[in-house]
Amino acid sequence: MAFAAEKLPPDDTLLDAYSVSIADAVDRIGPAVCRIERIGAGGHGSGFVIAQDGLVVTNFHVVGDARAVRVTMPDGAAREGHVLGRDPDTDIALVRADGSFADVAPLGDSNRLRRGQIAIAIGNPLGFEWTVTAGVVSALGRSMRASTGRLIDDVIQTDAALNPGNSGGPLVSSAGEVIGVNTAMIHGAQGIAFAVASNTANFVISEIIRFGRVRRAFIGVSADTTNLPRRAALLSQVTTNTAVRLRGVEKNGPAANAGLKEGDIIAAIDGRPVTGVDDLVRMLDAERIGRETLCTVVRRTGVSQVTVMPVARTA
Repeated sequence: MAFAAEKLPPDDTLLDAYSVSIADAVDRIGPAVCRIERIGAGGHGSGFVIAQDGLVVTNFHVVGDARAVRVTMPDGAAREGHVLGRDPDTDIALVRADGSFADVAPLGDSNRLRRGQIAIAIGNPLGFEWTVTAGVVSALGRSMRASTGRLIDDVIQTDAALNPGNSGGPLVSSAGEVIGVNTAMIHGAQGIAFAVASNTANFVISEIIRFGRVRRAFIGVSADTTNLPRRAALLSQVTTNTAVRLRGVEKNGPAANAGLKEGDIIAAIDGRPVTGVDDLVRMLDAERIGRETLCTVVRRTGVSQVTVMPVARTA
């Protein structure tokens, strides 16, 4: 029995649809993308306006320790901007630029992303201003280490070409929403670049607007990753082979006040395994500030549950 071949649209129709998707997204977001320069210092990067009163998102490594920056829009208008806050742990900074802005770039929901969907990068690479590159979302849920040594979670990997100067610019979906903040590329690699997810950026922006900084929980310990003996894992009811050993406990800090001591092993927090230092840092987020936190602690004498009350980190 013969089957009729399915009639497919011609190649030029498919190409046109792809081109139109990208062009429409660029038309929507492009006017809100800006060039950012530190006043009195070299170097430049990108950013994008998220509110008509001049809120601009960029990377921490673009603004550094600068208090003032120059924000230049695609129409050539240059405004002075002041850095409202910065978060080195996620490489996000928030700037307030003088004046009002008609065009804004809305932040989308990065939790809805799928591998393979269109990803468009807009920025100012290598001095070639307002350059557009396109690719796809290559992977989701990557982790990348920030300049502070802390892991940035939920990072988007894309093959949209990035170069120095793209940093801080938007990664855009075909729907015309910002899905990430372009932050890094791998030198010598082809088609591997990273963006901080829009939901992470949204959280950081909210914290900076409310508190001037990003709050994170602090318990006053230094630690390293250690192997967790099988017997200890069974007693603590975790399924991992590693945990965190406390190398130091700050006097009069939350951990010390709760009875934690140097040499203690934290195997879990609120029932969730702590497989290493990065897990410990990740779990001590703003939601745990002032909230009783149950630590599963392994000692020579056995396994115990210790309740710690984290406080806000001050630096």
